[in-house]
Amino acid sequence: MSKARQLADNGAATPNRNMVINGAMNVAQRGTSSTGLGASSGYFTVDRFKSVIGNSAGRFTMTQTADGPVGFANCIKLDCTTADTSIAASEYFAIAHYIEGQNLQRIGKGESGAKQITLSFYVKANGVFNFAIELYDADNARQITKLYATTTSWVKHEITFPADEDDGSSPFDDDNATSLLMNFWLHAGSEYTGGTLNSSSWANDTTANRAAGISSFFSSTDNNFFITGVQLEVGSSATPFEHKTFAQDLHECERYYQRIAATSDAYKRFGNLFAQSATLALVQIPLTQTLRAIPTIVSTGTAANYGVEHASTVTPVNSALSIKTNSDDGTQSPHVYISTTVGSGLTTGQGGVLLANNNTSAFVGIDSEL
Repeated sequence: MSKARQLADNGAATPNRNMVINGAMNVAQRGTSSTGLGASSGYFTVDRFKSVIGNSAGRFTMTQTADGPVGFANCIKLDCTTADTSIAASEYFAIAHYIEGQNLQRIGKGESGAKQITLSFYVKANGVFNFAIELYDADNARQITKLYATTTSWVKHEITFPADEDDGSSPFDDDNATSLLMNFWLHAGSEYTGGTLNSSSWANDTTANRAAGISSFFSSTDNNFFITGVQLEVGSSATPFEHKTFAQDLHECERYYQRIAATSDAYKRFGNLFAQSATLALVQIPLTQTLRAIPTIVSTGTAANYGVEHASTVTPVNSALSIKTNSDDGTQSPHVYISTTVGSGLTTGQGGVLLANNNTSAFVGIDSEL
């Protein structure tokens, strides 16, 4: 049998087999570097990969870095900047990827005939560590975790997880909410490590078993961690990574987050507006595609970074941008509406533009993340 035929039989020729979005770490709408992280969870650099952290004094820098094994231009790099060697019981830190239930139905989880799934990814670090990858069923509080080791060179890990037929009572919900959490555990206290690793089959969540046996990323400020090429697919073996164009990756990411940034244009136009009164403007922000759910608006948090251009005049905004929520905002329409206010000067019924007010850090982020 030819190699091409073997790959086809294993699913390598099947498009959209990778259930992970942005697994090659090519899209980073929020920016390529974020420092001083560790006090709270969030999406900070590479799209769709969330830093999930709690109760740790450890701090780190996260970057989208031009490094990777052959075939990959980018990766996530974590650099420990503040160590935490006195680990409290409730501490945790993981890099997580959340997947909608409606994108997981091919697995058949919790039903007769459920399928195995295989996760593959590339990692390296500054030394040998034992870290863990956990699949967590958020709909039914079931999970399974496997350990893997790092070296100072890029290593590809291929990990197959058994089918979870259960008793037919724990399928993934067929909706747009989080059903599967893919957690790359990097640090945890005894609440998560004090038991026995649940690695052989899916089981109901026992918290102490979720990350047993892992090393700590926060053990030294010398520590760093790199990851790329993340792929989750149905089957008992990994196929070659499903590379997509940058445009395809960006389009998939923009279901969850879209960003219009000033960057090099101090008067970047964000959207057209309609004056509802002398002080209140309703702004229409165009979308590149429909969103997962009704979004929130993210901005610099400084109202004066934004302005309303009307009748050849730019008036600084004096309150935070906010979403004007309608049932179809962003989910069934090609735009969202946001509202903003100025002190005075608008003419009811007049048009205008929301723009950056001589500020290249201004942006409008439209957030519909899991």
